[in-house]
Amino acid sequence: MTTPTFSAHEDRTERVEVAGLQVAKPLHDFVNNSLLPEIGMDADTFWAETARYFADLTPKNKALLERRDDLQRQLDEYYRANPGQPDPKQHEQFLREIGYLVDQPRETQIRTENVDSEFAEVAGPQLVVPITNARFAINAANARFGSLYDALYGTDVISEDGGAEPGKGYNPVRGDKVIAWARDFLDKAVPLDGASHADVEKYSVSGGSFSATVDGRAVALAAPEVYVGFQGDVENPEAIVLRNNGLHILIQIDSEHPVGKGDKAHVKDVVLEAAVSSIMDFEDSSAAVDGSDKAAAYATWFGLNKGDISETVAKGDKSFERTQEDDLFYTSKDGEEVRLHGRAMMLCRNVGHLMTTPAILVDGEEVPEGLLDGIITVASAIPGLREDNPHRNSRAGSMYIVKPKQHGPEEVAFTNEIFDRVEQILGLPRFTVKVGVMDEERRTSVNLDACIDAAADRLVFINTGFLDRTGDEIHTSMYAGPFVRKAGLQTAAWKQAYENNNVDAGIEHGLPGRAQIGKGMWAETEHMAAMVEKKIGQPKEGANTAWVPSPTGATLHATHYHQVDVFDVQEELRAAGRRDSLRDILTVPVAEGDNWSDEEKREELDNNCQSILGYVVRWVEQGVGCSKVPDIHNVDLMEDRATLRISSQILANWLVHGVVTEDQVIESLERMAKVVDEQNAGDANYLPMAADFDQSVGFQAAKDLILKGTESPSGYTEPILHAKRREFKAIHGIA
Repeated sequence: MTTPTFSAHEDRTERVEVAGLQVAKPLHDFVNNSLLPEIGMDADTFWAETARYFADLTPKNKALLERRDDLQRQLDEYYRANPGQPDPKQHEQFLREIGYLVDQPRETQIRTENVDSEFAEVAGPQLVVPITNARFAINAANARFGSLYDALYGTDVISEDGGAEPGKGYNPVRGDKVIAWARDFLDKAVPLDGASHADVEKYSVSGGSFSATVDGRAVALAAPEVYVGFQGDVENPEAIVLRNNGLHILIQIDSEHPVGKGDKAHVKDVVLEAAVSSIMDFEDSSAAVDGSDKAAAYATWFGLNKGDISETVAKGDKSFERTQEDDLFYTSKDGEEVRLHGRAMMLCRNVGHLMTTPAILVDGEEVPEGLLDGIITVASAIPGLREDNPHRNSRAGSMYIVKPKQHGPEEVAFTNEIFDRVEQILGLPRFTVKVGVMDEERRTSVNLDACIDAAADRLVFINTGFLDRTGDEIHTSMYAGPFVRKAGLQTAAWKQAYENNNVDAGIEHGLPGRAQIGKGMWAETEHMAAMVEKKIGQPKEGANTAWVPSPTGATLHATHYHQVDVFDVQEELRAAGRRDSLRDILTVPVAEGDNWSDEEKREELDNNCQSILGYVVRWVEQGVGCSKVPDIHNVDLMEDRATLRISSQILANWLVHGVVTEDQVIESLERMAKVVDEQNAGDANYLPMAADFDQSVGFQAAKDLILKGTESPSGYTEPILHAKRREFKAIHGIA
């Protein structure tokens, strides 16, 4: 069975019968009253076509999931019969015999057309946010430009040494450190010819060219071409606009500003083009389990594309409306007005092929959630294409859908078929929908060339989702033996080979100049100094985007793309030739037997149990799909379903191989529940787990994720989380 039922409850959803579909009323109302009038489509036609869409594609969806199950059954049998590290030749032969490995079309070049420059020509950060939080979504859309001063002042990138603590008010000692850091950044990214930005007394424009005054003399840029224009009056510019490696820098000048008036050049801020693109996520960072949840999420995505979305933000006794930013304008060095896209280019991450949703029933059965996402998110994105929309998303006439958790090329081909059909229903030109393929399941990693080939006309990115990929690594080879500890999985041979292969395949198949080659998330939300130090490794490895968890993270990560010309790196990698990665990717990271001390086992148990509980209790009982969760050491980490998949699968694996017992797991869960309860003591909406473990739905969900970890398809957490969230909503009467 592809989607086991882990719990059941009475469905009290109010439904509307239309074209043989039983549609949850909130979804029906959103589609009929908001969406269809906006896109000019008749409701009867839409629902009739949608019913045929489900009828035709649902059986294909089910067949692909059955194929996953069949392959996993054969893998389980093989690893039981051949425990430990498999013989490489025998292992590869077996995988080819069962069709897990297929022949790779190495000559394919992607054919994607009408791609916005944010994907094709510019390297920069990519922000990922849950679509179920409208405020976060608007913030992400608005994260295209960010204050470097604010990003530095509010994070640990600037140390607190020497009296530089942030404090409640402005600390000039800390401010001076921020300014010095920013000037040093300018010296590295856009250096002056024989002088430092730290010594500039005045920035000006003269004769259509940039000029800086240092010690009373005019100084030019070392690379004059990075100057592209100014804002304000040419005699007294409000900002100098520079562009380096495709990214804009605005040196803002204001002699009356509290910071600017104390600066010798009257610089009030350095603003960086930051989140070039943002993923509005319906998947791992969201918790949408029924028709009302899905309708609300679709409405937010629709509002973002219409450009009229707003959200009330309260701060103390004051409140204000947060809306989408307008485009930016500046005067070019030739005197022409130039318009800059003022918002991150938005992508929408649909769910994968696995889950079904009660948002629509057909003869009492739930429809595949990925099919529902496919048609509703594309329809909702149509306003984002309109040229008369001042907040339109795409200037190239395309919309961008990220498709996660696909297993191999046949599933990618099915995604292509989904969007072929959606385009037909909605009257969109073929290949309007562009697809980002997450490389986060082992069957996709080892067949990446064939996956790229299957999406060659739609592909707009490939991204190494290493968190989910780690979870799949464990589940795929569950019976090979006990896996190394969680930390060791990130330094195992498969991990670097997988990252290298993603870049190499992308380059070989023509993604540079047409599509993104992406890398994964920085999860330590409060450790921005470490991010600034380490995340530069991703562009150095040839990735022209990488994920960040916040607008501040995007601004800081943007500095890396000024230091590294990713397209030059990609050319160097192309010239060096593709690396042979397959054998290492197929190396199973099993330990050499049970060689851990009791203390090490307890440490691994407690660390994972605490992480699972901290995330799951908020998911199940508050509907929070992504959040900062303090770890066992009270360090905030970004947690979503992907991180949960790793933690639950490593413990399921250790249970299978007798490294730990079920009693030890439960004992750890109960102790860690008390820790998590204490960490959430300040949340008035939080229900303590330790008060009654048996009645705590969140606690029971966490326990199921570990103890039933081998039963859930591919180790995915969604079946259990969705069932438990719906159970909690039913118990507490939440619509």
